This record gives sequence, C-alpha cells and structure tokens, in this order.
Amino acid sequence: MTKDHGPSVKDDETYEALREQGASKSKAAAIANAQAGGDEPSKKGGKAPPYEEWTKDELYERAQELDVEGRSDMTKDELIAALRDT
Repeated sequence: MTKDHGPSVKDDETYEALREQGASKSKAAAIANAQAGGDEPSKKGGKAPPYEEWTKDELYERAQELDVEGRSDMTKDELIAALRDT
C-alpha cells in the first residue's frame, strides 16, 4: 500500500518510486505532481539536446568536467542520473 505524503504530493506512487531511485524529495514531488496533473515537467532554457541523445562518451566527458565521482564505472543511464543531480 502506498503511503500518503500529504496534499503537497498529488501522485504518491510515482513519488515513492522516484525516491527509491534516489531523487530528492523536492524533485520527486515536482515530477509526481506534474505527471498527476497531466503536464510535462517544465523545460529549462538552453539549446543543448537532452542527455538521452548524447553518446556515453559525451556524457562521460561532461561528468569528468563536473568531477562526478564513480563516473568510470557508470552506465549511460547512471551518468544521465548523476549529471541531472549535479
């Protein structure tokens, strides 16, 4: 059974899944609320393509620039998650 996270979280199931994946409380709440409302999370400005379109080597280089720890052992998906949390 899904825990009720109060009125500030509209989709408790999505919130819990994101928290289990390591998302911060505020990030999980924002994504869960956007999905519950049928909206997409807001997009930030900029012209760079989304990380999903980058190669693993490009992601690794960016992680190296940002000094992400453990980057050499990460998969493409893990690199994306680490870069988004930075």
